[in-house]
Amino acid sequence: MPHLFEPLRQRAVDFRNRVAVSPMCQYSSQDGFASDWHFVHLGSRAAGGAAAVLTEATSVSPEGRISPQDLGIWKDEHIEMLARITRFINGQGAIAGMQLAHAGRKASTWAPGQGTGAVAVEAGGWVPVAPSALAFAPDYAMPRALDAAGIRKVIADFAAAAQRALTAGFQLLELHAAHGYLLHEFLSPLSNQRTDAYGGSPENRCRLVCETVAAVREVWPERYPLWVRISATDWTEGGWDVEASIELARRLRPLSVDLLDCSSGGNVAQAKIPLGAGYQTGFAERIRRESGMPTGAVGMITAPAQADHILRSGQADMIVMARELLRDPYWPLRAARELGVTAAWPVQYLRAAPAGSTAQNKMP
Repeated sequence: MPHLFEPLRQRAVDFRNRVAVSPMCQYSSQDGFASDWHFVHLGSRAAGGAAAVLTEATSVSPEGRISPQDLGIWKDEHIEMLARITRFINGQGAIAGMQLAHAGRKASTWAPGQGTGAVAVEAGGWVPVAPSALAFAPDYAMPRALDAAGIRKVIADFAAAAQRALTAGFQLLELHAAHGYLLHEFLSPLSNQRTDAYGGSPENRCRLVCETVAAVREVWPERYPLWVRISATDWTEGGWDVEASIELARRLRPLSVDLLDCSSGGNVAQAKIPLGAGYQTGFAERIRRESGMPTGAVGMITAPAQADHILRSGQADMIVMARELLRDPYWPLRAARELGVTAAWPVQYLRAAPAGSTAQNKMP
């Protein structure tokens, strides 16, 4: 089985190891624009040795933002700064990835430290959309149920965003169908009470995700990988669960999806989630084994030996890390040293590298 520092090839893209930087909201945008903060945040993780560096959940439309401060890619003007970021990431030997997202009924909420619950329209918020007119929680806005035209617009927005991501130089896309955001809301019977072609049966509830993937693949080149992040379970009886996730994986494989990034939860405000080290890894393992879809494991993976074991034991194909890479942007380089592997260092930092290390970039 592969180990943490074994390269992975997907389509025409070579990942130098099995560490991906998970999308993490930064709440540092105005009107969706990337900023110097995003350049430093994402660039540091590329210099730190990760194989893939994904942006935060990047909104495909203004109404798809979680908060007014979220990153966006709904207009061409967003491309210039994003292209500067991708050039730097790729120059460090990493793959620049973008997570495309629509927050659905969890949109128009306050950024951390600014408040809780919904941002009112008069305070700069907006009316969110969802599969059904069901609020996520009492202090969230009541969403407007999407009609047929609204669903077509969502799909078109994802496709247009994918085209802009390509222009900006990204080589990896991930569609966000987890954590109670719009695509996940359509999947789960707890948030989707529609009676049309997008609700009711499991096939109908999967329809929007499948149609969005197909529309994105029409503009996203075959040479580049496409991932989908899912919540493998709602952690609530009667909700989306791992069996449904396995069936979704089987539906997505023929649509040229290359990996399922297996998270969980986020669609039910009061769900009781049994947190613990690697608590979601079992979902990645089971989906991988029963569907044949490559998977990414995410969630409280912190130690190099732990991450390496997940791969060596066949539980996942990629380790997708979040908080530990906030604590230490250079975690992959430290992990290589702990595991006795020679990793490439930024040439600017070689004087601090273990003996025998090579350079991952060139001096400008």
